[in-house]
Amino acid sequence: MTGTPHGNDPEDEALARAAVDALIGQLALAPKPGLPDPRDLTARATRRDHSALRWSARALLPGLTAMAATARRTGEPGARLRADLGAIGRSTEHTVALTGGGHRGALWTLGLLVAAAALRPGAGPADTTALAGQLAAHPDRRAPRRPSRGSTVSARYGAAGAKGEARAGFPHVRRALTALVEARAQGATEPQARLNALLTVMSTLQDTELLYTAGPMGLRHVQAGARGVLEAGGTVTEPGAAALSALDTDLQARGWGPRGSAPLLTGTLFLDAIGARGTARPAPCTGCHRGAGKCATGPRAPDARGARGTARPAPVPPHSELSP
Repeated sequence: MTGTPHGNDPEDEALARAAVDALIGQLALAPKPGLPDPRDLTARATRRDHSALRWSARALLPGLTAMAATARRTGEPGARLRADLGAIGRSTEHTVALTGGGHRGALWTLGLLVAAAALRPGAGPADTTALAGQLAAHPDRRAPRRPSRGSTVSARYGAAGAKGEARAGFPHVRRALTALVEARAQGATEPQARLNALLTVMSTLQDTELLYTAGPMGLRHVQAGARGVLEAGGTVTEPGAAALSALDTDLQARGWGPRGSAPLLTGTLFLDAIGARGTARPAPCTGCHRGAGKCATGPRAPDARGARGTARPAPVPPHSELSP
């Protein structure tokens, strides 16, 4: 295996870059109801400065590269690799905190998916998510024994939370990937397809962040709002776009953010980017340049379908989600 001057295989860095690009693409998407996006540069409703989030996202690259390299060297989704990923995750979270913080959920989701993709290059999305689930099932025995807010809420309400989602093989990522592919096939623009994927997650996810801020009634309210957009035809139709705008206005007014859904959309975009080949390809253009003459996410790939039919239907806490 040929490595880079720093000892990493080029494929490891390619996977990590695809993951960071997916996160930046998720951040660039708008309008995301209740979530940071380019309209919110002053953190007016989400309490997050969007420019700072885009900056700190790039700090994940070294850690994700190390996760891919470690998975490739280890070769099996066992307890040893899980512990190593947890240690890298804690170090990466510290680095990200120095650049402004954020992305805790994305680090958990992308770390597992990047490691799984490195373990089985060329595997399809279903196999990759299943492998990530095997990794997540191992406890990280080196992690600090402090309950996180997510784990506390999960225990209180019986919600699966980020750990449960991962251990189940990221079912919401698989559903979102199906929604993404189907929307493109129906003629949706890339932002419309990605918003449909996000709404698919929001419509059923037991989001522990929403449970914490809004309680069970608030969670059901947001789920119903997301389903309403999809039942109106999704973002590609006028009724669906109107329903999305109403949901966005409603969540902004209430100060509710479905923050558990954003990392899962990021994971979806990552799997879409690496496709069924196990290697990164340029992310489709989202129209984010708005006439600037150059797209920040690269050119749109011809007939970008990602899985090609293989898809199946606040302050940073003191320890990483890669440290359950």
